[in-house]
Amino acid sequence: MTSQTIRFYRQGSVREITDVPASRTVLQHLREDEHCTGTKEGCAEGDCGACTVVVGELDAHGGVALKAVNACIQFLPTLDGRALFTVEDLRAADGALHPVQQAMVDCHGSQCGFCTPGFVMSMWALYENQPADAGLPTRDEINAALSGNLCRCTGYRPIVDAAQKMFDYPHYPRVALDRGALAGQLRGIQRGDTFEYRAPDARGKSFGSPAFYAPVSLDAFAKLRAELPQARLLAGSTDVGLWVTKQFRDLGDILYIGNVAELKTVARDAQTLTIGAAVTLEDAYAALSADYPELAELWTRFASLPIRNAGTLGGNVANGSPIGDSMPALLALDAEVVLRHGAKSRTLPLDAFYLGYQKTALAAGEFVAALRVPRPLGKLRFRTYKVSKRYDQDISAVCAAFAVHIDDNGTIEAARIAFGGMAATPKRAAQTEAALIGATWNESTAREAMNALVADYQPLTDMRASSAYRLKVARNLLWRFYLETRHEAPLALFDVNAFAFEAHVHEAAIAKESP
Repeated sequence: MTSQTIRFYRQGSVREITDVPASRTVLQHLREDEHCTGTKEGCAEGDCGACTVVVGELDAHGGVALKAVNACIQFLPTLDGRALFTVEDLRAADGALHPVQQAMVDCHGSQCGFCTPGFVMSMWALYENQPADAGLPTRDEINAALSGNLCRCTGYRPIVDAAQKMFDYPHYPRVALDRGALAGQLRGIQRGDTFEYRAPDARGKSFGSPAFYAPVSLDAFAKLRAELPQARLLAGSTDVGLWVTKQFRDLGDILYIGNVAELKTVARDAQTLTIGAAVTLEDAYAALSADYPELAELWTRFASLPIRNAGTLGGNVANGSPIGDSMPALLALDAEVVLRHGAKSRTLPLDAFYLGYQKTALAAGEFVAALRVPRPLGKLRFRTYKVSKRYDQDISAVCAAFAVHIDDNGTIEAARIAFGGMAATPKRAAQTEAALIGATWNESTAREAMNALVADYQPLTDMRASSAYRLKVARNLLWRFYLETRHEAPLALFDVNAFAFEAHVHEAAIAKESP
């Protein structure tokens, strides 16, 4: 392997970068190197959306996928072989506004303007990705697209109005991005083997600094991981990026998983759904929700769309955070994690993977290769719940998942219950499961299981919630699960979910006012 330049498509040409640190962010490059200051810096941690840009990359079918991401936590070498679009790209040669921008003007969607470019890029991604034959996006789809963008001045109503109105304008000359031509450009700069990038040192020698390795094959990735066990694994950069922007850490050598095609696949057979470690959270939740539609709310509430477009399910699992929202559901569904070291693989139940606070069963030189989730069985009753201070884009105080198999006589054959935010790791509730198995699914059993939760968890008090609050919420979520899944008169979603009930009332009021 030799040192190579970072190559990506930008504003009609291929850019080549050779002289920046491997952990330089896309936002730093745009503002400080290119002096493209339309993209703003706000939180520098992927929360506010002021830095939103759109990245284009080849998909599995040879087309181009456009994804809104946070430039503030994406490292520049991850752009290699991709295309970058910013708010400056929406301007026409004659100065005319793009329909997205014109709608923002006409709907008074901007005041101070600081957050506006980020909103515009999220809206542009929605605009470009909306199929011509699919009709207009719903309000829920618009809200999901804008979930990673915060506004302190205008509020969201005029911005949502603009996202609806932008489809009403006559087609703009560049509104239909020529994805065929772009795909050709990207194929021309794709790497056929491992991409290695090193910034030059003070003497101008290219091997004087930490390296950024980006293999394109699974075997090459596994070989490098075994040879470089201390290298920092990088997936979506939604966590590691903050180590640089907030903690100013030196990452050393970086091993990037995002170019390994074999790890970006989703496969199904009759028994198992297999999700590669490099599959984005957005694509992973889409696959999981196809089998388990009960995950739909958790899908949209897991961070924001730009974070889900970048982060991976494998990275979320490997991180092992006690408040990671994916793990309770995966634990309840009896998921397995596939680990690889060199040419050898092994499979562990996910509940055997976590050994302690941010400590996993990974050996030196080993990495998470995939997640394996059993396909649903007919008698399964499954729910997930997230409790946080904000509905969108917030860290959970408690995240719960319940999976119960009940036979035709109402007897609980099997139960798997898991919580996040209640212990040092995502953890199953063994005592509560024991209280359920073999019992009849009724109010008495549910209340007995609620009492058993006290033996399973002694949660901490922190800035998100007190120990007493967490335990009470956990018990109440189990009660809610019972109300939704009991045999007699199970409650519908809007009967137990305040947010859904308010939305139901709002939609009814709109329908009543409509002519």
